[in-house]
Amino acid sequence: MADQFSQKKTACVVGGTGFMASLLIKLLLQKGYAVNTTVRDPDNKKKISHLTALQELGELKLFGADLTDEGSFDAPIAGSDIVFHVATPVNFASEDPENDMIKPAIQGVQNVLKACAKAKTVKRVVLTSSAATVSINTQNGTGLVMDEKSWTDVEFLSSEKPPTWGYPASKTLAEKEAWKFAQENNIDLITVIPSLMAGPSLTPDIPSSAGLAMSLITGNEFLINGMKGMQMLSGSISITHVEDVCRAHIFLAEKESASGRYICCAVNTSVTELAKFLNKRYPEYKVPTDFGDFPSKAKLSISSEKLLKEGFSFKLGIEEIYDQTVEYFKAKGLLK
Repeated sequence: MADQFSQKKTACVVGGTGFMASLLIKLLLQKGYAVNTTVRDPDNKKKISHLTALQELGELKLFGADLTDEGSFDAPIAGSDIVFHVATPVNFASEDPENDMIKPAIQGVQNVLKACAKAKTVKRVVLTSSAATVSINTQNGTGLVMDEKSWTDVEFLSSEKPPTWGYPASKTLAEKEAWKFAQENNIDLITVIPSLMAGPSLTPDIPSSAGLAMSLITGNEFLINGMKGMQMLSGSISITHVEDVCRAHIFLAEKESASGRYICCAVNTSVTELAKFLNKRYPEYKVPTDFGDFPSKAKLSISSEKLLKEGFSFKLGIEEIYDQTVEYFKAKGLLK
């Protein structure tokens, strides 16, 4: 791949305003890529202020595009060497996940990949999937290990409809659709499967995933219940620093031998184990460690062995993830 990338490479990041996407854009610009990115509302200056600020780092163009609008990705993807499809509809409060999340996620994958096929310049597409596509199943016990061959049980989700079921269902069905489309249209596709992301954010708002990861420290009962729900549904609390997730995306985009799905997860833990760690590391926040009869051990772990075997290494472990996220929350005035 080195020779075809000797001139300036262009990367397109679909859905650029988010937590991971905006940092991905920053790292790509720092590596010398020209970057096109799509945002839903290019006229909303507040929502895109953190992206326009990145334009001083290099060549960054913003395009308006919507996942459900078929032709809107043609212009930003035209001439791109690599496409990162990061955007996904998220609405945890939705009464109608089918129409609010599942259909637009699948449609978005189809529209982005159609534009990639049309462009004729795209060497590889990297889709951001989610740990929610591998870890949800009806198996019992503890010590289970999920890898890239594991898929979330969508039938269980759509029949039982546990809280927030629409998100894992939408991510799983969208990733499966991406594989189907890529095979039929001869697209070189890689999917990255990150766990819950934490770390400082470039976005004007606090990312919901960082808020969730920090809930035991902030004491937000609603989000602590969200963490418990996550462990019950997904089988574990698995966390990765957002920077490592972005580094993995670029690593896999550039690594010629890469193929298929890659789990990107630095730490597998449970609510109780995480609380004990946080209580000891940050005694000033008096993190509770007693959760009554809530299961103290995670049911499963998700394995990044395939990514590590490819030659990737995580830079940031649980200590750095939380040290940096605590500093970020302090700077935002969210910790007393």
